[in-house]
Amino acid sequence: MGVARHPSGRATPIYLSSSAGFSSTVLYCTTLYCTKCYRLRLVYCQCVYTSQQVPTGAAAVMLSSDQGDTSSSDIDAALSPPAKRRKQIRVWVDGCFDIIHYGHANAMRQAKKLGDYLVVGVHSDAEITKNKGPPVMKEQERYKLVRAIKWVDEVVEDAPYCCTLESLDQYNCDFCAHGDDISSTSDGTDAYHIVKKAGRYKEYKRTAGVSTTDLVGRMLLMTKGHFGVKTDSSEDQTVHSPYTTGVRFLATSKKIVQFQEGMVNEPGPDDTIVYVPGAFDLFHVGHVDLLEKCKELGTFIIVGLHNDWEVNRYKGKNFPIKNLQERVLSLLACRYVSDVIIDAPYSISAKLLDQFKVDYVVHGSTSIFPALDGSDPYQVAKDRGIYRKVESGSSITTDIIVQRVIQNRQSYNRRNSTKEQREVLIHKEEMKRRQSENTDGATPT
Repeated sequence: MGVARHPSGRATPIYLSSSAGFSSTVLYCTTLYCTKCYRLRLVYCQCVYTSQQVPTGAAAVMLSSDQGDTSSSDIDAALSPPAKRRKQIRVWVDGCFDIIHYGHANAMRQAKKLGDYLVVGVHSDAEITKNKGPPVMKEQERYKLVRAIKWVDEVVEDAPYCCTLESLDQYNCDFCAHGDDISSTSDGTDAYHIVKKAGRYKEYKRTAGVSTTDLVGRMLLMTKGHFGVKTDSSEDQTVHSPYTTGVRFLATSKKIVQFQEGMVNEPGPDDTIVYVPGAFDLFHVGHVDLLEKCKELGTFIIVGLHNDWEVNRYKGKNFPIKNLQERVLSLLACRYVSDVIIDAPYSISAKLLDQFKVDYVVHGSTSIFPALDGSDPYQVAKDRGIYRKVESGSSITTDIIVQRVIQNRQSYNRRNSTKEQREVLIHKEEMKRRQSENTDGATPT
């Protein structure tokens, strides 16, 4: 049995082995990547061309371009009756996803690994205000941001704050997944008590070192401690929540590899390569709109991410709000990003353009800040005629998000304080319960 690409380039012919009972039959089927693992995907036949009549109910094996030959066992599995195929496991995750960050993305990554298809419910502004206080990002902004996360298959708008069995059933989800932290309603009730009691709940590990509460706090404090400046915290005697504050995030090679799941290692010979440099701080809907426009211009999008000190040079104040490692992970989680150059040079050189075979260099609608020597950092790209100014169509910027927080300083301070106090109380009760269980279960001496 052999596998080769159809001359049109639009389809992959599958030569069925004699063991499958269809010797010499050729099925030409559209190449398709698995959205979960980017390996083989078995689906019903989606024939584009056929050299002979296709047997009724036959299935085809879809190949990624680098998968190689398909074994006859793959063909046999594809041709097996639908009843013998494994049921698709659908996972439900819900949340506010306000000022979306790599912790949110990692939650979705872990939840997706628990099943095959990830449905994400996003709470409305009204639901969040009722249970936590006003969100920073508007609901339509949050819906679009969640859709941009590459592990998300479906988004449900205006999901109830307290997860219900009705929601799971309506969207055919087997269970709800949530981190091992605590989420409660305005009256302190566990937001997942219903699905837990029904046995339709699974947990994954919460990502330490970041939260929306923490990011809001960084904007309100206007300090630079989040990107490495030493600060004196010896006088801070406040008891903090273990879920929203704690150890500063440190990126590891393992975490970066995990976030690279599903990304193509290298561009192909037919790819159009677009390079878009910037800070991409507080990854927001404006960034998503820009990257979508880049995707219209090319097929392989490389983001050049500036380091913290460079961003602070041209942005000032306490920018960037997220440090370099945090910004890297946020971009790697975006479905429109093909690769990220970490600590990219501010001035775009001919060497960079040649090394990455860049076809277009893109800049958004913001003004261009000069390089240290006063030169235009895009001059080489402009001289080559590959510079493109792209209007994202979005009015949202990092500065606008910060201004929203500052203008509502009292509301967010009160919201953060109330949330943290509630989490500290719940955490203490949980520790007491576990200690009591350990004491009761101890073997008497």
